[in-house]
Amino acid sequence: MTDATGRVFDALADPNRRYVLEALAERETATATELAAELPVTRQAVAKHLAALSEAGLVESRRAGRETRYELTPAPLGAAMDWMAGVGAEWDSRLALLRRHLGTPHSGRSKRERP
Repeated sequence: MTDATGRVFDALADPNRRYVLEALAERETATATELAAELPVTRQAVAKHLAALSEAGLVESRRAGRETRYELTPAPLGAAMDWMAGVGAEWDSRLALLRRHLGTPHSGRSKRERP
């Protein structure tokens, strides 16, 4: 797993951060104050969550007057999903090999001949 993918999973480990991502996915942008109004945490806590999400590359911020607005940047989520799909495909391949191995008689004996 790449460090960037690890940072995505670290960021997604917290349910409040996942909520923030979902909230940003539903709208174009939001401020920390707007997001804090929807969560049972302080604005400062939301700002820390946004900083963690930003560090993982999942959100970007921009100044709009006196406000800092945040928006979702989904590319790192796509990279994490690609990583999971790759791991899943490896496991599917390993399980298929195991099924073939278990279904094939061993040492030339049939299933009935096994002790």
